[in-house]
Amino acid sequence: MPMHGTAAPQPGANNKANEGGGGGGGKDSLDPFTRKSSVKKIGKHPKKQQGSSRFRNNPHVEIQPLPLLKDSPAQERQELMIKKIQLCCNMFDFMDPVSDLRGKEVKRSTLNELVEYINAETGVLTEPVYPEIIRMVAINCFRTLPPSINPDFDPEEDEPTLECSWPHLQIVFEFFLRYLESHEFQPTIAKKYIDQKFVLQLLELFDSEDPREREFLKTVLHRIYGKFLGLRAYIRKQINHIFLRFIYETEHFNGVGELLEILGSIINGFALPLKAEHKQFLLKVLIPLHKVRCLSLYHAQLAYCVVQFLEKDPALTEPVVMGLIKYWPKTSSQKEVMFLGELEEVLDSIEAAQFQKIMEPFFKKIAKCVSSPHFQVAERALYYWNNEYILTLIQENSNVILPIMFSCLYRISKDHWNQTIVALVYNVLKAFMEMNGKLFDELTSSYKAERQKEKKKEKEREELWKHLDKIELEKKTGDQPT
Repeated sequence: MPMHGTAAPQPGANNKANEGGGGGGGKDSLDPFTRKSSVKKIGKHPKKQQGSSRFRNNPHVEIQPLPLLKDSPAQERQELMIKKIQLCCNMFDFMDPVSDLRGKEVKRSTLNELVEYINAETGVLTEPVYPEIIRMVAINCFRTLPPSINPDFDPEEDEPTLECSWPHLQIVFEFFLRYLESHEFQPTIAKKYIDQKFVLQLLELFDSEDPREREFLKTVLHRIYGKFLGLRAYIRKQINHIFLRFIYETEHFNGVGELLEILGSIINGFALPLKAEHKQFLLKVLIPLHKVRCLSLYHAQLAYCVVQFLEKDPALTEPVVMGLIKYWPKTSSQKEVMFLGELEEVLDSIEAAQFQKIMEPFFKKIAKCVSSPHFQVAERALYYWNNEYILTLIQENSNVILPIMFSCLYRISKDHWNQTIVALVYNVLKAFMEMNGKLFDELTSSYKAERQKEKKKEKEREELWKHLDKIELEKKTGDQPT
């Protein structure tokens, strides 16, 4: 009989868990009622909808429910709470859905009771409780994340592998969050246990494929950043390292979007003037994040962080715009559309003086986008003229911008394949004509004169080739014997 849903291997066990199917008969036949931890590995790992990063489960221990906290005398509650927290340090194998169901339920109900207790009661966060809580959270949450079950995992296309121990893990995160948010929480006591090592292990979990876990981690890390002033610089430094490794080495990290969400809130609280460290982070880390292939997974959060920086210090506009132009995508139309959207957000808050510094290289890039054969890129670039503030900036600097844009707009109006783009181009040309009619007429005349010159050169070139062909033909005829 085939064997399915095998348990993860346990440390110290001589026999590894079966990871495949078994045939009937012979010495290799498998008894389906054999304890899974004693079945030998004989086959290939089957694909599962869920995965577990737990490879080190505790040896099987029967756990017994403890008395309810609310029914216990007040003087015994601290000791009972510590016992309950210690009970929750027992780990279970969720890859085997039928093993130790009673123990799993005891732990689940105990965790739920602790969440309610810490939420409703006062005087529960005494000093002896702090190390026990941190130990329990560390045992349940911190683990080495395994490689993806699907080696070609694409976050945009494939379903993520969900953590099968989530029924317990979720309540552990919930409890830890209530602990951090409690009005009784004392960072001066907790800082002995929530230290740099703890934060580093927490950050490593952001690579989890399970989006539910990353959502909890985001809130937890944000609370820790808010309450522990001494850890703030360290958290920023480690996020910096994660991003640099992601950009230049792996191009794979599941929690980039969540970390950027936290950073958006952190940047919002930066004091002015901005420190050199923060400016360097913007230019050396956030801007290069645009060049990664999977930009679409976190672009909204990244654009928000960039705009937050520019609202804090408008003088950063020029290096940011030039950085985006430097990393402009060459083969991905989808990314080009995202870049154009982000730059519109940048221009929405730009000052006139900063706009004048970047308008020439910026509109040279816009001219190329308008000329793109991909209609979505051209359409997104032309939508800039629907933005009233950007239109005002263009009008104030039409003598510089119109000559850059005119030739591509005029050409597209005559021969673009997409009628929607042609209609948008006519609207832009009409707007330019109203802004600066005299310059528009001059450029029209100049463009037509240039086109005439080009046609004349083309005609001369054709005539030259005809003449050369004629000479070649005459030469061949002259070489033939009479």
